[in-house]
Amino acid sequence: MRFEPLRYEHLRQMAEIEKEAFDMPWTENMFIPEVNSANATYVVGTRGEEVICYGGFHTVLDEAHITNIAVKSTSRGKGIGRFLFATLLAKAKEAGAKLVTLEVKTTNTAAISLYESFGFKVAGVRKRYYNNLYDAYVMWLDLEERA
Repeated sequence: MRFEPLRYEHLRQMAEIEKEAFDMPWTENMFIPEVNSANATYVVGTRGEEVICYGGFHTVLDEAHITNIAVKSTSRGKGIGRFLFATLLAKAKEAGAKLVTLEVKTTNTAAISLYESFGFKVAGVRKRYYNNLYDAYVMWLDLEERA
């Protein structure tokens, strides 16, 4: 598997992975603005033409806001998500981010555990953030403390 920048030809497969991974998946059209956005950074893990995983963030001043991170269902449980997340954090640091933030469904224990293993801490809760039903933790990482 290799990581490459987001391209239009990835979008269809990313939208399929979104459907597997999330209750409110992004559509192919929702990803289109991300391809050329000056504030968006995405990495896509591929094997040949197959998209295995992807993740991205938006840079706002000295912060990176994780927007998406997902691994194809048939490739989960192999450490790919950890490798992808480490790559995203390195890209955020390269982009000048000092802080990284994300939201995660409070019931997504696997993702929470992954984020905590990188040093993220829960800073708050967004009530009914997902589908106007499920709460989300707001988590933050200080990249300068982590260094």
